Amino acid sequence: MNIEYRKLLSHESSIYRMIRLESLEEFPESFEATYKEALNTEKLRMETDIENQTPEKFVLGAFINQKLIGLCVFVKNVDHSGSIYQMYVNKNFQGKNIGTGLIKAVIHEAKEKLNVTEVYLEVAHNNESAYHLYKKNGFNEIEPQNSGNEISKVTIMKYTV
Repeated sequence: MNIEYRKLLSHESSIYRMIRLESLEEFPESFEATYKEALNTEKLRMETDIENQTPEKFVLGAFINQKLIGLCVFVKNVDHSGSIYQMYVNKNFQGKNIGTGLIKAVIHEAKEKLNVTEVYLEVAHNNESAYHLYKKNGFNEIEPQNSGNEISKVTIMKYTV
C-alpha cells in the first residue's frame, strides 16, 4: 500500500470538507464539533485556510491512489509552538500506521517550515486508541489546566521537537 503524505492544495478544500464530515459522523465522541453543526456550516474555517494556503495553518493529508483517507490539521501559535487538531484516519485504513505517518509528517513540516519546537494536542479521555498512538509517537501528558471545579474531558499532550 503506497501512501502519500502531503499538504492539501488550495483546490482541495472540498475533499477536506468531505473527510471532516465523515470523521464527525463516524466518531462524534472524539471531536468537540458536531456533524450537524459542520454540515450546516456553509464553509468550514479550515476550508478557507486551505484555499488561501494560510502559512501558519495547514492540513496534511494521507492519500492512497489520490484518494484522501486521513488528515491532520496543524495551527502555529505566536511562539515556537503549535497544536494538532482534527486527527482522523478512515476506519477502513486504521491499524496500518497511517496515523503515525500523519503525525510524523506534520511534525516534520511544522519544524522545517515554521521553526516549531513544541507540539500540543488534546485527546478525549474515552479515545484510548488515539491516546496510545500519540504516546507511541513521543507525546507525553502534561498537567491539566482545570478552571475551578470543572473536570476536563480531554488529556493535553505535548511533543518536544
